[in-house]
Amino acid sequence: MLQDNLIKFFEESFKEHSDAPAITDYFTSEVFTYYTLAQEVAKLHMLFDACGLKEDDKVAVVGRNNPRWAAVCIATLTYGSTVVPIMQDFDANDINHIIAHSHARLLFLSDIFWDIVEPDSARRVKAAFSLSDFRCLYERDGEKLTAFQRDILRHFNARYPKGFLPADISYEAPALKHVAAICYTSGTTGFSKGVMLTVGNLTANVSYTLSRKLFGRGVRTLGMLPLGHIYGFVLDMLAPLAAGSHITLLGHIPSAKVLTKALQGVHPHVVCTVPRILEQLTRKEVLERMQTGAVRLASLVPAMNSLIEPAARKILTHAFGGEIRLVIVGGAPLNREIEHFLLRIRFPFTVGYGMTECGPLISHSAPEEFAAGSCGRIVSRMEVRIASSDAAKIPGEILVRGDHVMAGYFRDKRSTACAIDREEWLHTGDMGTLEGDVLRVRGRLESRITLPDGREVYPEEIESRLNVMDGIMESLVAMHEGRLVAFVVPDYEQADHLGIGMNGIREMMDANLAALNASLGDAPHIEAIILYPSEFEKTPKMSIRRYLYVK
Repeated sequence: MLQDNLIKFFEESFKEHSDAPAITDYFTSEVFTYYTLAQEVAKLHMLFDACGLKEDDKVAVVGRNNPRWAAVCIATLTYGSTVVPIMQDFDANDINHIIAHSHARLLFLSDIFWDIVEPDSARRVKAAFSLSDFRCLYERDGEKLTAFQRDILRHFNARYPKGFLPADISYEAPALKHVAAICYTSGTTGFSKGVMLTVGNLTANVSYTLSRKLFGRGVRTLGMLPLGHIYGFVLDMLAPLAAGSHITLLGHIPSAKVLTKALQGVHPHVVCTVPRILEQLTRKEVLERMQTGAVRLASLVPAMNSLIEPAARKILTHAFGGEIRLVIVGGAPLNREIEHFLLRIRFPFTVGYGMTECGPLISHSAPEEFAAGSCGRIVSRMEVRIASSDAAKIPGEILVRGDHVMAGYFRDKRSTACAIDREEWLHTGDMGTLEGDVLRVRGRLESRITLPDGREVYPEEIESRLNVMDGIMESLVAMHEGRLVAFVVPDYEQADHLGIGMNGIREMMDANLAALNASLGDAPHIEAIILYPSEFEKTPKMSIRRYLYVK
């Protein structure tokens, strides 16, 4: 039975690390120490008192990642209410839907988002506050809260006449079954549901990271994931703060140029990211520097020797700021060729698997335990079963249960009943195999393509191969006019660098198609590559919204 409590993790961490930096805003250079963060949490608790916030009330947060974003979340969790993190990349309709559907009582948002909030969606909202300085943007009843925030320092000094001391950092631990957060999914199906994560769910996830020592005092992290997504919410915020780490927050998933500069400025020890970022850095910073001409990765790896491997590792380590100890990859499968390369040069990375409904961890391994082609080993306090006749060889739907599994979908009993069966197994909708406790994910059940001859294709596996080939920015595999094809967005920047036009790009795609099909062996082949004119629309975690393109 789970004995720990997330709220006590924060209490202990804030006291123990009060003099250490907690969160830095990369773009403004504003720094919150753990003491400063605890002060802000205490002020927010006073504001919540003034608002009459109750245990079951919801506090919604939307805006770019910054220290106050984190402070609001921690304050809400430690107050015993429920936080509703909203991804800043959601469109206006989604944001208004979430505010209304969650029954949010308070809003904290970047100023630009207040302009898109509609009166109908905010009819239950008592007040709204700015994430830039916590000033009151709106209150439903008079100007009491506006005045309170204007005089917050006076109220704070009156509450703590001897000054705010580490001993004042004390939070009541809520029941493990209390709903701590409602996280709205950003999936590729286009239907967003509110996932109810309890204190117990989040405690189990953070407890795992502490037991594996992923973070610790003095460990520098670079937070590039949206805090409104469960991956960033836990791995870029809750877990590092519980361990006393120093988080530098980027406002959002950065461009390659901004990321490169940030890595060199922050020198992080730990980075949590998505495959696309690691693949692009490996390709641009290492492979293209170590080879002349358009030599494919597959031809480079067999030629590796004891001299090349340390040089490649040194280049990639430098690209990550020079002091990187661990890169955690999640959110999608990592390209096999890139993975092979990283294992060969002994770069410290690992691939995990999870979902919002598990807050998020299902599987993970330390680099020294990582099995090639896998998503790690099943984490403690979780069970996994594969719905197939041979779990190790025949892919089936991945079913999970344990302390990480959500309480259900908010105000949606039907979807909850469809997702969690009577034996408490959560049906993930992902296909995979399980050998011992090593999990391998093949793709989404809903994305699986069944060909006329009965053979099955997992498009994500083919896309992963395509996305590291010359001249390809991204791809999407689908049935089109009765044929299995790949829609490809060309890498026009690379084409310009090579001095080739559209004819050259088409020739490059012909070569890529031949190489791809040769690598697929007896598996179904792609019949054509079709050039797509613009980047595919994506979720905030950079997954393609497949439903927009596959009919």
